[in-house]
Amino acid sequence: VAILGEEVLPIIRIETPREFYDYEAKYFANDTRYLIPCGLPKAKEKQIQAMCLKAFQALGCRGWGRVDLMLDKRGKPYLLEINTAPGMTDHSLVPMAARAVGIGYEDLCVKILEGARVG
Repeated sequence: VAILGEEVLPIIRIETPREFYDYEAKYFANDTRYLIPCGLPKAKEKQIQAMCLKAFQALGCRGWGRVDLMLDKRGKPYLLEINTAPGMTDHSLVPMAARAVGIGYEDLCVKILEGARVG
C-alpha cells in the first residue's frame, strides 16, 4: 500500500502462479498480475489503508513509502514491512498505484520532492 504524504493510494493485489512473488515474478514473468482495484469490498480496503497509514506514522515515517502486507485465507491482514525507499522503476508498485489515481510519474516525483524534509 503506497503512502504519499497523508494520502493512501489504492491497494494493489498481486497474483502470481508461482509459489512466491520473488525477483523473477516481479521483473521477468509475464504471468504476474497487478490488480487495481484490488477486489476487496470498499469498507475492507479503507480499513486496511487506515491500518497501513497508522503503522507508517507510528514508526515516525513521513513523506512517502510503501507498506507491504498479506491477507490470510479469512482476509485478516498481516503487516510484513514498511519500505521507506520503495522502487521507482516501471515495474514498481508506488508509480503503479499513483497512475491508478491519475498521478503521472513526473507529478509523483514532484510530490515526493515537495514532501521531502531535512532533519
